[in-house]
Amino acid sequence: MSVLDFTLPAALEAHEPPEARGRARDGVRLLVGRRSTGEIGHHRFRELPGLLGPGDLLVVNTSATLPAAVRLDKLAVHFSTPLPGDDDLWLVELRRRSGKASVPYGGGSPGEWIPMPGGATLTLVRRHTGRLWAARLSTDVVPYLRRHGVPIRYGYVRRDWPTAAYQTVFAHDRDDGGAEMPSAARPFTAELVTALVSRGVLLAPLTLHTGVASPEAHEPPYAERYEVPEATAALVEHVRAQGGRVIAVGTTVVRALETAVDAHGRVRPSRGWTEHVVTPEGGVRAVDGLLTGLHEPRSSHLMMLTAIAGPGLLAAAYRAALDNGYLWHEFGDVHLILP
Repeated sequence: MSVLDFTLPAALEAHEPPEARGRARDGVRLLVGRRSTGEIGHHRFRELPGLLGPGDLLVVNTSATLPAAVRLDKLAVHFSTPLPGDDDLWLVELRRRSGKASVPYGGGSPGEWIPMPGGATLTLVRRHTGRLWAARLSTDVVPYLRRHGVPIRYGYVRRDWPTAAYQTVFAHDRDDGGAEMPSAARPFTAELVTALVSRGVLLAPLTLHTGVASPEAHEPPYAERYEVPEATAALVEHVRAQGGRVIAVGTTVVRALETAVDAHGRVRPSRGWTEHVVTPEGGVRAVDGLLTGLHEPRSSHLMMLTAIAGPGLLAAAYRAALDNGYLWHEFGDVHLILP
């Protein structure tokens, strides 16, 4: 099986949160792959404390999830991120509403304005990529989304869920946020965090606000806002010096930490915009392991996973996930790559 190009059966798509399937948040399945032995293990997420040791560090993304989709009669507008250097301009994706889902919409022209709910107007300024527009809303975007937006939902999720279903236990800044959930952290609960801390596992925060995904085009990520605080950078370096393992909770955390690595391989406090893409050729310097969801075929995230796990272990893990009925996407099961 090519880990970058496989067939995902529709039956393995998670259509709703695990709570709607009769499971707790931390009751999803956890697939564990170990680089040292090539071993693949099967667990429940609530068993995570037993898989980590005292002195290990989990780095988590504290970004909150915005209700970033605004629905019109025939279109949906997905708000992604502000443009670097101009917070009045946002990247948006126009999608044509098709039944309960939406598909990319290729129309629009520079200068066109779109009437929005609540009396606001969205003006298309210029194309940024084939599917994204730089656009200007006639009012402040985040407060507007709080009033008129709903969480972004793709076709495999069959109905709307409240914004709370898309927040992680670590989300703390509700005045800002990302277009989509840092979903690797969704299975964490307050009780599980307590169990981890009681075991001596360390946690440290950073922030990366995600833009809209590209489930149809499989495009690489573009510039996203991030911040690695001074205390987090110092703790990462301390854990590495003491021989502990730095485990990123989500691909967003890997992207932020790898952006913050200096020329000497040390993680430094850093903030701004990152366009860093982790590839097998470039490798990783800041993390030893990764907790992440299961990613779609041909997704750019699989390049990052290959850089951390190696192609052999990653192919074995995805084969095991397919053979054992693991569930994909933001409401699905989770994959832990350990050294």
